[in-house]
Amino acid sequence: MTDATVRVVLVDDQTLVRQGIRSLLELSDNIRVVAEAGDGRQAVEMIPQIKPDVVLMDMRMPVMSGLEALQHMAASGEMRPTIILTTFDDDQLVLAGLKAGARGYLLKDVSLDQLVDAIQTVADGGSLVQPAVTQRLLSGLEGMHTDFTSLDRPDPLTERETEILRLMAGGYSNKEIANSLGVAEGTVKNHVSNILSKLGVRDRTRAVLKAFELKLV
Repeated sequence: MTDATVRVVLVDDQTLVRQGIRSLLELSDNIRVVAEAGDGRQAVEMIPQIKPDVVLMDMRMPVMSGLEALQHMAASGEMRPTIILTTFDDDQLVLAGLKAGARGYLLKDVSLDQLVDAIQTVADGGSLVQPAVTQRLLSGLEGMHTDFTSLDRPDPLTERETEILRLMAGGYSNKEIANSLGVAEGTVKNHVSNILSKLGVRDRTRAVLKAFELKLV
């Protein structure tokens, strides 16, 4: 994906915000905004047809919220790699979005370079659940039931699996992890599958959150 154009769908109820993000992303040679939606309902109708590489999803919208759109796409099997993009530093909403299947979270005041890097990371299979954000989210949820579908006491991870999980927590894609460790990408994929199985979670974002919750990384 690194050398190819990343096709992006923008979902935000504010026209000026969409125009601003589109104008910024047009400055990048490797990213192309292929469609826009003004609410979650438009998004869930449009995204399965367009099949973008990455979705930038606002969370607070009329008609259908970003969270409801994420949950709908997850239930229908139409989830695309999604970055939550919001002006609200709302820990519970962000956590709910990540639980629904989003790959990461950015505030709208990020720089163009940060946004482009985030889109490329997610397009390459990585995530944006960075340690600082994850620690803050989890510390804010102490004493609150997080309702993750996972095992309370997962099977112990091997030393290599823990190493890969730490790299996953840093947002690295399978390819980047493989390059870092000097192994084949397929080997990393197998390790990731084992990690998900042992933690009792269904995707890498939940694996990272679960790992921080259990202090495995």
